[in-house]
Amino acid sequence: MDTSALSDADYNQTYVDEHFYYEDNIDAFGVTMAILYPVVCLLGLAGNSLVVVAILKLDRMSSSTTVYIFNLALADGLFMVGLPFIASQNFHNRWMFGDVACKVVMVLDGINQFTSVFCLTAMSVDRYMALADPLRFARWRTPRCAKIVSAFLWLFSLLTILPMALHFSADRGLCIPELVSDAWWLSVLSYTFAIGFVLPFTVMTASYAALLLTLRSQRLRAATPNRESHRLERQVTRMVVAVVVVFGMCWLPFYTFNFCSLYQSGLVLTFARAFECVVLLSYSWSCANPILYACLSDTFRRHFRTLLCPVAKSSPSMQCNTERYDINDSGMRDVTILA
Repeated sequence: MDTSALSDADYNQTYVDEHFYYEDNIDAFGVTMAILYPVVCLLGLAGNSLVVVAILKLDRMSSSTTVYIFNLALADGLFMVGLPFIASQNFHNRWMFGDVACKVVMVLDGINQFTSVFCLTAMSVDRYMALADPLRFARWRTPRCAKIVSAFLWLFSLLTILPMALHFSADRGLCIPELVSDAWWLSVLSYTFAIGFVLPFTVMTASYAALLLTLRSQRLRAATPNRESHRLERQVTRMVVAVVVVFGMCWLPFYTFNFCSLYQSGLVLTFARAFECVVLLSYSWSCANPILYACLSDTFRRHFRTLLCPVAKSSPSMQCNTERYDINDSGMRDVTILA
């Protein structure tokens, strides 16, 4: 799970003992992070809410792809709900909401983080089926099937993180896990790293690599050069690179610092501040997906424009183009990686 509630802790007993050494030291770094946390939170909530509204109002989850995107945006948006609690702990250097709230926030934090990653992974497989051989996989790509898969992903996320989240406690003044031993914490980190990063990253990379190879093979087998096919391949390649790179950049530093915390000694303040930065980076992941939609998806860009620029009844000259677009239109195949 995302153990970001420990954001400025190094997850070992040494840090807990030394943490209060600088608890009253509110400097430029603390003020900067206090500003960045709400900015990330507001951007994440606004962006993902816009995606949810766009799907419900303009698409109504009419395809498997938009079902996965809806659940991804919902998980990303709910992931932001825990950020104010984490920011408060980081700024005040103590947890002020009680032990029950600590456990609840960690459970919800973990569910939404894992569901977000799992939904993006499911989307990579869905995109491969949609572009590689749509007729063969048509019965697996219905909205009903996607809703069943999404429900399973939410349940699997809960079962995955619940045992670990319940180990969190605020008894020592910080919402941190009750450390049994270094070996126990290493096993927890290894488990979450494998389930929350290695497995999804591997599936996404394999699915997108197979998709790109399939598209290239289809283009090369074509009797005559097809400029549209070549354009599709280039756009899909850009989307694939963007999705995989952003995912790796946002989450790999977080897991790396978690493992380093087992062997960190000295420079507690420096390590804690660096860790706080990578925690914020991991939360920024939830802001990245709506931006990817807006930048890389013509369909979602039109949906966003329709929602944000409604028809101005009093001034026809100020009216926006609010025509409806079908997210499954064959003319939109260039956006089917993310939309």
